[in-house]
Formats: sequence, structure tokens, C-alpha cells
Amino acid sequence: MTTALISDLHGNLVALDAVLADAERAGVDRVVCLGDVATLGPRPREVLARLQALGCACIVGNHDAFLLDAELIRSYTETPIVVDAVDWCRAQLSAGELDFVRTFVPELTLPLGGDATLFCYHGTPRSHMEDLSPTATADELDVLLDGHTGDVMAGGHTHLQMLRQHRGTLVVNPGSVGMPFREAPIGTPPTILPHAEYAIVAANEVRLRRVPLSKTALRDQAASCDFPLRDWLVAQYA
Repeated sequence: MTTALISDLHGNLVALDAVLADAERAGVDRVVCLGDVATLGPRPREVLARLQALGCACIVGNHDAFLLDAELIRSYTETPIVVDAVDWCRAQLSAGELDFVRTFVPELTLPLGGDATLFCYHGTPRSHMEDLSPTATADELDVLLDGHTGDVMAGGHTHLQMLRQHRGTLVVNPGSVGMPFREAPIGTPPTILPHAEYAIVAANEVRLRRVPLSKTALRDQAASCDFPLRDWLVAQYA
């Protein structure tokens, strides 16, 4: 049983379609989405439609929760352009599309074959707003994982691909489908890389994957929609 882990799609249909095509070529058995699906990008409705048609399990990320609770984002960030982008996204979605977001779950345990299991969350098992840093110590990881177990533990949120072994468990972040970061943004806006990231997981193997994307296609997608992050994203893909 092989599983494609996708996370942090952020309304990027070009990237999602490329990742799903790559996963199909790789012959994966199922897809699991680790959250942050529609906000910040130009194609929220189309991305939601792809996921709903796919019928994959979806974890609720912080940005998914922001769509359902308009005030929640202010406990996470006061950055005006980010708040405006979430509000814009919410205004694009129908009641039915928001109901689909409500079906997302906080965590999920899935079999990988044999006795192996995959445990999924968004930020950490404790909170979809909490970072699990690649540089966390083993003791810090114990706290962040909050007593949860699995042969593979998988979350997104940071937009940074990661794979590490922790006390016998593989801890993986598949990176971001829609907005992969070059590095952790500390006090400055992130730099977005022009590819899409995801991971393929089996009982005894985790593969981090990067799918090349056309900068022109990404730029044209962003430029074609009047949304708050349009000019910033167009400049990222120059």
C-alpha cells in the first residue's frame, strides 16, 4: 500500500494537477491531503473540486479552519495581506464548498501494510498552528508529537520538506504542493520555489518528491485572477 502525501496546496491548481499526474505515474494506491487547501492562491474552488472528486482523506489545516471561523486567523497573524487573502477566498466559496471543508479531520491513522501504520496531522498532533521544525531536538520532538505513535508520522504546515528518524519512527513533512519555501521565513516574506513538493510513503520507505513546474504557467495562473496576493505571486515567478 503506497500513499501520496500532499499538503499546503494553497489554491494552486497548476501545481496540484502536476503532483496528481506524477503520483499516478508512480502507481500510488491512495492520496492523503494534510491540509491548507484553498487559501492564498488564485484557484481555491478548482482545487477543492479536484480533492472532492478524488475522494481522498483530508486533514484540517490552520488555513482550512480560518475559512470556517473568520476571527480565528487573527490569533495566528495580523498581517493585512494574509488576512485579506483568506477573507477573499472565503467570499469565493459556496456553502457547499465550505461544507466540504467541514468534513476535514484533525488527525488520521491509516494502515501501510503488515503491522505498519501512518499517523497524519497538519502542524503537530497538538495543534494545526504549531511548527514541527526540522531542527527540533529529540526531546522537543517528544513534546510536539504529544505521545502519538506510528511507524510514519506525517504533517505539513511549514512548507519545508523534511524526513528524519526519531526513536525508530520516520517523521516526514512532504513540503508544499502550492507554495514550497526556499527557507523558513523569519521576519521577512518567504521566497517561493517554482516546483511542487509531495511524498510517497510505504511500510518501509518514504520518498520526498519534487515536480518541476512552468514558471510561465504559474505566473499566468496568478495574473489571471484579481486576488490579494496576485502581484506578489507574479513577482515570485518572474
